[in-house]
Amino acid sequence: MDDLKVLFLASEAEPLVKVGGLGDVAGSLPQALRTLRASDGEPGVDIRLVIPFHPQLESKVGEVRKIATLVVESVEGPIAGDAYLVQDSLGETAVPIYLVDGLPIRESPYVYSDDAQIDGRKYVFFSLAALKLAEALDWWPDILHANDWHTSAAVYQAHRLGSEDSRYEKLQKLLAIHNLPYMGSGAEEAMDYFGLPPAEDPAMPWWAGHMPLPLGLLTADRIVAVSPGYAREIRTPEFGAGLEGLLVSRGDAVTGIINGIDMAAWDPETDPEIRMQYSLASLPARMRNKSALQEELNLPIRKSALFLASISRMVHQKGVDLIIEALFNLEGFDWQALILGTGEPHLEEAARALQARFPDRVRAAITYDPALSHRVYAGADGILIPSRYEPSGLTQMIGMRYGCVPIARATGGLADSIEDYRKSNEGTGFLFEAPDSGALAGAIVDALAVFPNKRRWQGIQRRGMRADFSWNRSAQEYLALYKEMIRK
Repeated sequence: MDDLKVLFLASEAEPLVKVGGLGDVAGSLPQALRTLRASDGEPGVDIRLVIPFHPQLESKVGEVRKIATLVVESVEGPIAGDAYLVQDSLGETAVPIYLVDGLPIRESPYVYSDDAQIDGRKYVFFSLAALKLAEALDWWPDILHANDWHTSAAVYQAHRLGSEDSRYEKLQKLLAIHNLPYMGSGAEEAMDYFGLPPAEDPAMPWWAGHMPLPLGLLTADRIVAVSPGYAREIRTPEFGAGLEGLLVSRGDAVTGIINGIDMAAWDPETDPEIRMQYSLASLPARMRNKSALQEELNLPIRKSALFLASISRMVHQKGVDLIIEALFNLEGFDWQALILGTGEPHLEEAARALQARFPDRVRAAITYDPALSHRVYAGADGILIPSRYEPSGLTQMIGMRYGCVPIARATGGLADSIEDYRKSNEGTGFLFEAPDSGALAGAIVDALAVFPNKRRWQGIQRRGMRADFSWNRSAQEYLALYKEMIRK
């Protein structure tokens, strides 16, 4: 059988550009899919990655080759764009990477701006131009794999064209949801401008009929949330952002596949950023990283204190306020803590206030410091992840990879990837249910009770370090889904 052809659209992808978790996914999943080898007559995956040629990429991409001029129709006439192939992506096992340029993409120097209309024009144009790219390459995909609202217009347009073009009729459309509440509000004008009409459906809320993401969810052949837990949650009023009815109406078309991490980039045995490299076989050596981290942060070097860390954007979703409230109420216990990240000013200030209240216990590092995050994963005893919702989450996977025990809310991908120690002797962390500081404090207290027993604590660490969070695992699930879509 011929390889499956997959056109993978995203707004960002490492190593070229990364703003959030989508950049990790788009930078890793296509490569993992491409390196899967066909066996027993089964097809492999010929996958092509397409992202916008953001202005900030001009100094980063190296050599590029123009391969096509793309013309997108608008109410004011055709708008021309260009497609470039990143030469560094050429190679037998490398994913071909295409950059789409055009005036709507150059309107903002940022990947995501504060102007919803500018972003609307940018990403609706990009979505339609990416479909034109497939035509220009004379390479027609079996699967269109779109991600979030930024590329949902491609799904909707492919559906609309299916009635007049047999290629689009056969094209299977997959839409991945990384963060449901971001639907493309403000892009309605751009949808009109590029000739994409609103849609009506009994399951579609009146306010959603002209937004890119809801239209993509309505017309995709399959919808993939980035964890099985999140796939269940978004079909409930608590997490559905008003689209739960639409998602329930899609029935079995909605599924979940949890993300992975780059197991080579996150490996305590080879990590050049940490003081003492270690592995499962040399786990006790990890303690040197804890002492080095305490020294670096000018905290008392105390082995007996449970060192807790938060590595997160400081936003409401991530529950950083719950961490601060919980630690304020745990003064009588033996712990230290680091809060690392930036975000909403009132949360940054609250973290500084916590440090002022506990100057010998707490450090608030209000910065983005990737190198420090490696040292934190390698040195902290526990990682705090009290997210109010978490579609997939990478922090808990990296934490477990490094023996940094997660203390997390049982939601989305966190619940899918962490086994609660209090419910199972095979636990890999501590989970709590309610999105409040009292529930988080209770989980911390339970971790404090186990921590002095090094045999039990190291058992939790070892089980987490053995877990397979590789992209190869996720890629196998996506390949199985692709094959199912083609068969149907």
